[in-house]
Amino acid sequence: MAAYFSIFLVIVTLASGIIWMLDAWLLAPKRRASLTAAESQTAGLSDENKAHMLREPAIVETAKSIFPVIAFVTILRSFLWEPFQIPSGSMMPTLLVGDFILVEKFSYGIKDPVWRAKLVDTGEPERGDIFVFKYPLDPTIDYIKRVVGLPGDRIIYRNKQLYIQQACKEGQSPCPQPEQISHSEVSRGDFLQDGIPLMRYHEQLGDVNHDILINPLRPEPTAYYYQQPGTAEGEYLVPEGMYFAMGDNRDNSTDSRFWGFVPEANLVGKAVCIWISFEFNRKPDDVLPHWVPSGVRFNRIGGLE
Repeated sequence: MAAYFSIFLVIVTLASGIIWMLDAWLLAPKRRASLTAAESQTAGLSDENKAHMLREPAIVETAKSIFPVIAFVTILRSFLWEPFQIPSGSMMPTLLVGDFILVEKFSYGIKDPVWRAKLVDTGEPERGDIFVFKYPLDPTIDYIKRVVGLPGDRIIYRNKQLYIQQACKEGQSPCPQPEQISHSEVSRGDFLQDGIPLMRYHEQLGDVNHDILINPLRPEPTAYYYQQPGTAEGEYLVPEGMYFAMGDNRDNSTDSRFWGFVPEANLVGKAVCIWISFEFNRKPDDVLPHWVPSGVRFNRIGGLE
């Protein structure tokens, strides 16, 4: 829906702008010329008749009124920031259902809003970033995960433990070895999954410190992992121009472990902050429908890490 809405905004902006320009360049001069001719042929025209002859068509009035607003929204949403709502718990505890975030669209390059061709190169994802991207198996869907693997990295996820072997740079000797990403226990039971208390760990990924969740009773679904040719089960060699993404809720996230890599062309932007967060805890017998927020979590508003 987000992709279609972007196209809709562009179409409305172009249409209203073209109508405004056509009126300014063609129709308005004709109206003024008609008024001048009418005044030269009559003794005089009333102010009401003059206003009637100069009056803009309704479609022109509408275009002139909406163009500045819609153009501002299109520029803001396409090139600067775009709001997103968190629909699932795959990024818990960092992001919760009901969080509304702002995504910085220019972090990974400025792209046109229709064909998504990169116009200006402004940067690349860094390990630990929370990023939004077009789901590789269905680009009409936006996903949000954390950047775990960069191009050239070898990612190993085995027994619910993450290892990263960073890409060997040209001329680097010796090349990096797989490094276990250490994590320390924070708490147990802050979050539940099917009634099972989840383990909360503190993890450092690159320069980013964040928390993850592990379900201690859920077996690792290795049978469903994406099998990259030439690698062992649970191992992934990130190709050039692609990224490896994982959710912070490690046992409740459909991510690169299951469907592969995120192409650079699919990047939307970097999640930078929560601007509002709603609770949805309504009971079936409540008067208001379930989609009406039951409260606001003001303590969650702020930057992300």
